[in-house]
Amino acid sequence: PLASGLKISLLSLAASQVHGTAGIPRRSRRRKSVAIAYESGQGDGAEQGISEPQRPRWEPKDWRQQLERIREMRRSRDAPVDEMGVEKCYDSSAPPQVMRYQVLLSLMLSSQTKDQVTSAAMLRLRQHGLTVDSILQMDDVTLGQIIYPVGFWRNKVKYIKQTTAILKQKYGGDIPRTVEELVQLPGVGPKMAHLAMNIAWDSVSGIAVDTHVHRITNRLKWVKKETKYPEETRVALEDWLPRDLWREINWLLVGFGQQTCLPVNPRCNECLNQDICPAAKRR
Repeated sequence: PLASGLKISLLSLAASQVHGTAGIPRRSRRRKSVAIAYESGQGDGAEQGISEPQRPRWEPKDWRQQLERIREMRRSRDAPVDEMGVEKCYDSSAPPQVMRYQVLLSLMLSSQTKDQVTSAAMLRLRQHGLTVDSILQMDDVTLGQIIYPVGFWRNKVKYIKQTTAILKQKYGGDIPRTVEELVQLPGVGPKMAHLAMNIAWDSVSGIAVDTHVHRITNRLKWVKKETKYPEETRVALEDWLPRDLWREINWLLVGFGQQTCLPVNPRCNECLNQDICPAAKRR
């Protein structure tokens, strides 16, 4: 009986090796099953020639029609941003490095300040010779008197001096050419950084979202869900808005917000989007 049992065991072992089941060490079996689960979990089916159906990208209802109508309302280019915005504040005949510095300073001054006030302050600064060296040589009192009454002018005196010193020491008097470096400068936020990249370096790095862009895109439901802060709005917009529109959208919506889609009492009766604007329908 013992010999018979041994014979049966040997036959079972041989059969298992032929069929590739029990003869495989336990660790190998486990590794193989994990590998198969991982491969099937990829879901691309590339090796089998099966393509995974792509989910349709989210985009707001009627946004193309709304955009075209806003372009029509902005066709005359007569909003404050058109006549006295940052792109009108620097000396276009200055050397490129000086021009870029003036762009950055005008952006810093423009925060919480109307375009008319920023433009006047920049004109006064340029009359004193607006360069990195001239600002570093200017005392804080004089700088404050020149830029007053821009919003938070005392803080801006401090930020301008600190940033200008960094530009002199670290960048040879020029401004950084990346958003990451620009936002490290005192008094420079994401909106300013993206506008600086656009205007000074002619590079589209992202959508510049200020209070107007933030307000209007929420009113039009151009964000999946309501956003509380401009930086949230920027991320939400960049997720779906075609990149070739990023450069235009700030200028377009800022002027629209200055003239028609006002913060308080928007002029919905004058707006071409009245019939397809979610916010207008509630009034």
